[in-house]
Amino acid sequence: MFKAEPFINEKIKAVEDQVGNGKAIIAVSGGVDSMVCAALASKALGNNLLAIFVNTGLMRKNEPDEVKGMLTEIGMNFKIVDAQKEFFDALKGVTDPEMKRKIIGEKFIRVFEREAKGFGAKYLVQGTIAPDCIESGCDGKKLIKSHHNVGGLPEKMDMELVEPLKDLFKEEVRMVARKLNVKSSERQPFPGPALAVRCLGEVTPENIALVREACFIVEDEVKKAVDAGKMKMPWQYFAIVLPIRSVGVRNDDRIYGKTAVIRIVESTDAVTATHTDVPADVLNTISKRITLEMEGINRVAYDITDKPPATIEWE
Repeated sequence: MFKAEPFINEKIKAVEDQVGNGKAIIAVSGGVDSMVCAALASKALGNNLLAIFVNTGLMRKNEPDEVKGMLTEIGMNFKIVDAQKEFFDALKGVTDPEMKRKIIGEKFIRVFEREAKGFGAKYLVQGTIAPDCIESGCDGKKLIKSHHNVGGLPEKMDMELVEPLKDLFKEEVRMVARKLNVKSSERQPFPGPALAVRCLGEVTPENIALVREACFIVEDEVKKAVDAGKMKMPWQYFAIVLPIRSVGVRNDDRIYGKTAVIRIVESTDAVTATHTDVPADVLNTISKRITLEMEGINRVAYDITDKPPATIEWE
């Protein structure tokens, strides 16, 4: 049976041994994996660790401010890097999901390499966990999708990776988070490539803005429904925007808008998942908010596919 405290002590020692007197940077997104990794590495390295949050332009609503608050509360050295133009330029015209993931993975590394050079760091700490490796086809397993921090890494890197969580599954990471009093311990999983894999088709600032707002509405209404006792908190809940248009009506006028898909699932390890039986009135409220509050979307669907055969994220 997994026990958090011995694991924490073991990994603090392992990070100390690997990095020694050197310096490291850590990639943080505000999610439970990266924040647990940051808490562990901070205990091991102290001021020899610099947390880097890269604002790719692909994050959820208000995420950069929330992450800044969390890092300030932990008391870590951190830096927020605005790389929005760099990421959007690199993704221009790209629609293939695997290519998106690999471009994003390489861009992250190039940003981290620049920041590491300025800090004098030779090590990159990542919150890689077991499902990332499994789905990326590591150790002879079949490729499902290349996680940006595993299969999306470039072949040549100027830094050595430090990955203290790579053998853990999500619930074990949450146990460590609770033991370390990490604020984001119960936060729902969020993909490393962020909203780029929820924006089917080309990744543009306009398309990402649609996905961002649709995801915010889904998260907001699910939390309200949970607080009202209508449903329990699901494992993951978000929206996808499809690159197809359909005819609709608004204020008696014809509109030709995009389709949003609600995705809400239950899981314990992200390796398998089942769709959530969401109360009809909750789905109805989400649909009405998306179609009334958002100019570009006029149709909403609910995805009831389990994993397998689907994945949790669409790309």
